Amino acid sequence: MIDRAESARKRDFMTERILILGGTREAAALAKELVACHGTDAVITSLAGRTKEPRPVAGRLRIGGFGGVEGLSAYLRAEHITRVIDATHPFAEQISANAIAACAQVNVPLETRIRPPWQRQAGDHWLHVPTITDAVAAIPQNACVLLALGSQHITPFANRSDVHFVIRMVDPPAALLPFAKHSVLIGRPSSDPIEEAQMLRENGITHIVCRNSGGAGAYAKIEAARSLALPVLMIARHGASY
Repeated sequence: MIDRAESARKRDFMTERILILGGTREAAALAKELVACHGTDAVITSLAGRTKEPRPVAGRLRIGGFGGVEGLSAYLRAEHITRVIDATHPFAEQISANAIAACAQVNVPLETRIRPPWQRQAGDHWLHVPTITDAVAAIPQNACVLLALGSQHITPFANRSDVHFVIRMVDPPAALLPFAKHSVLIGRPSSDPIEEAQMLRENGITHIVCRNSGGAGAYAKIEAARSLALPVLMIARHGASY
């Protein structure tokens, strides 16, 4: 006699379960595509949880860290994941490294879909810097700087008390920011370069600091800087040369 519960369990093991390491527009588009092929329950998108209200994502959603390589390995086993797709932010180096190690541990295929970096165009005024520390040092005195970085990366700039920083954040800061001179813009960046240029003018921005994250979602500020001939301190990806 066939054990129906056991039969269902075996079918579950045979069903594809895809874990997307997300947090990018490309990851959300990929989730929608895969859900259309495999169904809602087959696709799980994991987000780090840095924003309070993430945009809706097709399929299942998981928010928060895994607890390192061992935690991710345990999750892959517990959820019977058959494939992992790394579609994280290009600077999310730790989770990408953990994914490589965890997938090797549990013998789960790993696919990487990291978007290519932006390339300098005619009219761009970029100063390539290898690290955030170098970006801090490269800002000229008395500049007014748009910090287009994640909130977890802005603290090193607080040492520049001679600079006014305009800090763009998706969510309001949980505590007072340690800057001598600063203002905060709450909200996601516009995808319209004309709107971004208007924002730069209204705030008296003289320089932009950002990471070379690539993709279309944050490129409007680069186009706006080009139109206004503003210098951009571009933090390079690890190991990149331009």
